[in-house]
Amino acid sequence: MATEIQPKPQTRTPVLLNKIEASQDVVNTAVIIPKEDGVISVSDDRTIRIWLKRDSGQYWPSIYHTMPASCSCMSFNPETRRLSVGMENGTISEFILSEDYNKMTPERTYEAHQGKVTVVLFVLEMEWVLSTGQDKNLTWHCSESGTQLGLYRTIAWVSGLQFDVETRHAFVGDHSGQVTILKLEQDSCSLVTTFKGHTGNVTALCWDPAQRVLFSGSSDHSIIMWDIGGRKGTAIELQGHNDKVQGLCYAPHTRQLISCSSDGGIVIWNMDVTRQETPEWLDSDSCQKCEQPFFWNFKQMWDSKKIGLRQHHCRKCGQAVCGKCSAKRSTIPLMGFEFEVRVCDSCHESITDEDRAPTATFHDSKHSIVYMHYEPTTGWLLTSGADKVVKLWDMTPVVS
Repeated sequence: MATEIQPKPQTRTPVLLNKIEASQDVVNTAVIIPKEDGVISVSDDRTIRIWLKRDSGQYWPSIYHTMPASCSCMSFNPETRRLSVGMENGTISEFILSEDYNKMTPERTYEAHQGKVTVVLFVLEMEWVLSTGQDKNLTWHCSESGTQLGLYRTIAWVSGLQFDVETRHAFVGDHSGQVTILKLEQDSCSLVTTFKGHTGNVTALCWDPAQRVLFSGSSDHSIIMWDIGGRKGTAIELQGHNDKVQGLCYAPHTRQLISCSSDGGIVIWNMDVTRQETPEWLDSDSCQKCEQPFFWNFKQMWDSKKIGLRQHHCRKCGQAVCGKCSAKRSTIPLMGFEFEVRVCDSCHESITDEDRAPTATFHDSKHSIVYMHYEPTTGWLLTSGADKVVKLWDMTPVVS
């Protein structure tokens, strides 16, 4: 009897469905049109383009509209087909798209900011247009009348904005690395609290209203999960990128977080596991394992006649240790460390192979990502890159 050849198991990876390559400059924002084979993009080349898939399998613009300034961001509401576009000159222009996506009608213009619009959000339930700019202002306008309802001055210019309809909380991430939570009213707002956990500027925010969890990505390569609803102040770090985090999307049905970075990395995080907070780093004048003095501890160096050592920290227990007592490395996925990090010798012995089991998968988009959008109804992911290319991915092999 002939031996049956078993096929090798296929690695589960995102499937590249299509590429859109006709832009003249970087596409700053692009979104997948739900229930349509279509994409809306806005670019530094001042264009708004609506791409529909043709019989040839390629995407071609059904709308090509030139704006008076570079388009920096946008928000699209599929229910009303309202498109809000923020520009480099501080203006927000709104359009209503036709049902066949072959026509866009100007609706309203907001003179919202004195500098580049960085984020714009249309909130249908409130009939509000929220926006932030490089002028360090958060504004919200009435989308029915066009009047400005309120303004809040941030400490640095904002690069991340999310809104929770139920509580009217706005989550604002800025270039100082801070995340601010504001309670917005019709014509006023109040400061709820601020979080500071990043060493770099906040580059992306993602809000899960069901779990009441906020994710923030940063130029420090890290992601932090903030437990807002639990009121425990829990902050879970996720370390799985080698470059600036550029986008965050959450798949609530599978409890997976999708993140991307400017080096092209796409990471799928399993958030349906019990994760642990990273410990606070402890202060000490000597190694908390061998008691050798650190180099600034002159008295102990003199008394013991020993040369001071450089201080390190174990990522698992947080103790201050010398290099000799922390020579080993390990992944600690449940603490968010998917790459190997410094651990002390005793912690290294306590970490089992089961503890090292990865909780994330890593994929290469092969372009420097500047923006990302996930469409949960189809399981498709859109990435736009510094190479002026928009890529469409089928994520169902990995987001499931």
